[in-house]
Amino acid sequence: MTSLFIELIDWVVAHVESYGKSLHPVCSLAKNRRPSSQTVGEMDGSRNFQLEILHMSYKLFAASALACLLPFAGLVHAQDSGPYKVLKIQLVGGEGGFDYVTADPDGRNLYVARSGTTGHIGVYNLETLAQVGDLPGVSAHGGAVDTSTGHGFATSKPVTMFDSKTFAILKKIDVQGNPDGYLNDAYNHHFYVLSHSEPNITVLDDKDGSILGTIDIGGAPEQAATDGHGKIYVDIEDKAAIAVIDANTMKMVGRYDVSSKGGGCAGLAMDAKNNILFASCRDNKNMIILSATDGHIITDLPIGNGSDGATFNPATMEAFSSQGDGTLTVVKEDSPTSFSVEQTVATPQRAKVLTLDTKTNRILTITAEYGPVPPAPTQTPGTPPAAGPPSGAPAWMRGPRPPMIPNSFQILVIGKQQ
Repeated sequence: MTSLFIELIDWVVAHVESYGKSLHPVCSLAKNRRPSSQTVGEMDGSRNFQLEILHMSYKLFAASALACLLPFAGLVHAQDSGPYKVLKIQLVGGEGGFDYVTADPDGRNLYVARSGTTGHIGVYNLETLAQVGDLPGVSAHGGAVDTSTGHGFATSKPVTMFDSKTFAILKKIDVQGNPDGYLNDAYNHHFYVLSHSEPNITVLDDKDGSILGTIDIGGAPEQAATDGHGKIYVDIEDKAAIAVIDANTMKMVGRYDVSSKGGGCAGLAMDAKNNILFASCRDNKNMIILSATDGHIITDLPIGNGSDGATFNPATMEAFSSQGDGTLTVVKEDSPTSFSVEQTVATPQRAKVLTLDTKTNRILTITAEYGPVPPAPTQTPGTPPAAGPPSGAPAWMRGPRPPMIPNSFQILVIGKQQ
């Protein structure tokens, strides 16, 4: 049994005991108080009934609390087979949807974008997960910072440029398309705004936020990776392909077809030293591993359902893919030609995006709790159906989505237990 599960049991015991103690004053009140019109016999019968109801509530609370632990017991059992564990679950709460999460290892901050009418970007300390800043009124998919310039950008519309130390908003940048994913490339300090609609990529200058150009890649970009030497790679979710971009000319110079192994690729990571790409794809629930030099596919490995992000840790030679079905797949690179699934870590459902803290080698992801799925809306005869989900979308992305339970948003820390 791991320490996480022991902590959960301790929490239940403490709260059950606390709840039980809270009954004593009420029981005493029921015991000592009697209306003037009530006889002693009537009072005793009423008091006994009240005590019975209170003790039943106590037992029900304990039973419910212990029942809540059953999913965690399975999670603990599933994690015992590998080195990675869910080390911490930080309840953050707050309103609004969410998409991406991004670590700033140098600044020791974590950026979490919340969307909707109450949209904002929360900034959290990477060590403690205490909130240290906020960008109010910014409804975005995500954001990242450039350490050298001290500037950050969030994929809102218009794009928001901010100071990474004070979190003050510096300017708004009007761009075409619909800002979604992003990449900050330290090679030449450019920020890439990804959009499913044209133009697919807008390139900004980290220094002043000016628009340097746009790039069309012929499809919907999901995640991008850089080799740090002038090449950018972008998975094209609806085309089962990966675009190759020259960072200096800002032009697409190649396109790798991965359709022989799968499609719906929504995550992309890179081993820059060995020039290897890891594309996590939804159609066949696999990670396609290919050469960044010429695009030839080396192998593919199984992952979970509904991947929406990938990352690579050069310190451990491991690639990670986060899935909405409640799994995090860890792929070990034993050599540039040999790869294996090292572990499948159990996570809460919908923890489908991730980020890497390179200083601690820990993965951070985000999720929330959800209520029951509402019934599907009836379609009016003669009206076209609503736009469907992206290619390879899992069941939980099709049809009506369950509502998020208020204030259930949480940040997870995953790493090797010391």
